[in-house]
Amino acid sequence: MTSTGIRLHAPAPGWSIPADVVVVGSGVAGLTAALRCEAAGLTTVVVTKASLDDGSTRWAQGGIAAALGEGDTPEQHLEDTLVAGAGLCDEDAVRILVTEGPDAVRRLISTGAHFDTDDEGDIELTREGGHHRRRIVHAGGDATGAEVSRALVEAARARGVRMIENALVLDLLTDTDGRTAGVTLHVMGEGQHDGVGAVHAPAVVLATGGMGQVFSATTNPSVSTGDGVALALRAGAEVSDLEFVQFHPTVLFLGPDAEGQQPLVSEAVRGEGAHLVDGDGVRFMVGQHELAELAPRDIVAKGIMRRMQEQDAEHMFLDARHFGADMWEHRFPTILAACRANGIDPVTEPIPIAPAAHYASGGVRTDARGRTTVPGLYACGEVACTGVHGANRLASNSLLEGLVYAERIAADITAAHAADGLHARVPEPVPHPEKPAYPLLASEARFAIQRIMTEGAAVLRSAESLDKAADQLQRLHTEARDALAENGKTAEPGVDTWEATNLLCVARVLVAAARLREETRGCHWREDRAERDDTGWRRHIVVRLNPDRSLAVRTTDTADFPPTRQHQRPQEQNK
Repeated sequence: MTSTGIRLHAPAPGWSIPADVVVVGSGVAGLTAALRCEAAGLTTVVVTKASLDDGSTRWAQGGIAAALGEGDTPEQHLEDTLVAGAGLCDEDAVRILVTEGPDAVRRLISTGAHFDTDDEGDIELTREGGHHRRRIVHAGGDATGAEVSRALVEAARARGVRMIENALVLDLLTDTDGRTAGVTLHVMGEGQHDGVGAVHAPAVVLATGGMGQVFSATTNPSVSTGDGVALALRAGAEVSDLEFVQFHPTVLFLGPDAEGQQPLVSEAVRGEGAHLVDGDGVRFMVGQHELAELAPRDIVAKGIMRRMQEQDAEHMFLDARHFGADMWEHRFPTILAACRANGIDPVTEPIPIAPAAHYASGGVRTDARGRTTVPGLYACGEVACTGVHGANRLASNSLLEGLVYAERIAADITAAHAADGLHARVPEPVPHPEKPAYPLLASEARFAIQRIMTEGAAVLRSAESLDKAADQLQRLHTEARDALAENGKTAEPGVDTWEATNLLCVARVLVAAARLREETRGCHWREDRAERDDTGWRRHIVVRLNPDRSLAVRTTDTADFPPTRQHQRPQEQNK
């Protein structure tokens, strides 16, 4: 598949640097890929939107799931993952994850990550929702992501990996054959590389994280605006399963009007014995699932929302008063501090919680080596859809997926360089277009998009709510398109307008997929289609962007995952 030729409205690059590989993102997936590529002798450049440790990895509290404990096996981890994925996981992809995962964690430890240990020096393991065994390694009690980020950032700096911080990636560059030729980016700062520039490279790894900022309330940091998925779509890549956005069940409730990033209350708190209760103190998850509060996240989120509806309540509670002060202070210091900073003391009172957007189980469609449908473009981590998560990610599989698939991507890139000699050439990109092809939205459109998505496509969805959301999003898109076509006007290029435009792009795709999937499965909950339909909907929804910026939407059988570049598409439906 070749590029659509669609790019964001932006100035032509004023500078460029060559590389063998450019990695976009500095979380666990991006830095792991960069370290492995650099170790193989490839010139690697890491582009990150803010500071090196400012992505979603740093905020991960729970840990990394891997079959490291006595009596645990990859097969048991696989079974738990498949159950959580509600029939849409690619079993081969999951088997790669669980079999290669333990050694990937050990390599992370050898890189310098320090995980919590017991008095004998053995790694402590905890349990989270959907897991039948204790298999979650953690650090600093509830600061696993911060420790993983620290170790990888230090290792990357020690190896001399070139970093470009405060840089928003704009679009993929391609050569005349449609192969990846690098990326354009905007650097916010002072120095030699400021403003819009380019990194020219024959391999690009997208590790840009999620798109939680498409909703009003999310656990994601402010930088999670779907930039990688939007870039991939404009480049002609396919995305899959974007309707499956996981809402974390237990996010600190800060009020009905709270917006932006909200404090997460890790699933590990429930793993250690905390209970979900309503305003009367009743444990409402008991009897709804064999694991009660430790059921997979989609089931717990639905249970909370149902109870909130039944009682006309704005939130439920997480009760861990029985932990005592010592356990809170040593096992969950980050959560304790966040609660107290917001006027809640979990040592003496239940924590008010409600679900909030947390993790995109879908993303840019890849094969088992992280290759997308655009030659030379790879994706890993939350931005990717490897088939591991299916319709609902199993707790703490995300950091593991970042580790395992980043290593596979680095191996594939290294092999391609050795076989084709790609390191000996710097690809020549197609010239920058003189006129903008993708209209920009005004920065304030971001809040309109978040409101539309929260009202129409959040935890509770229906044909009516999704139709309304689709109409409102299309109106924003049409107004921007028509203004550009009629008088050449578009919003001024800048980080805020580029982010708003990316959010609209991914929102349109998410809603299109959610409208098409007329069933309830995993973290996609249709009130008007309350049952799971394995006869008609054990299928993936795949979307790509047409050159005229309309959406081409199709379904594909689970046997047709992952993709191949020779894939023959059935009849497509233009949206």
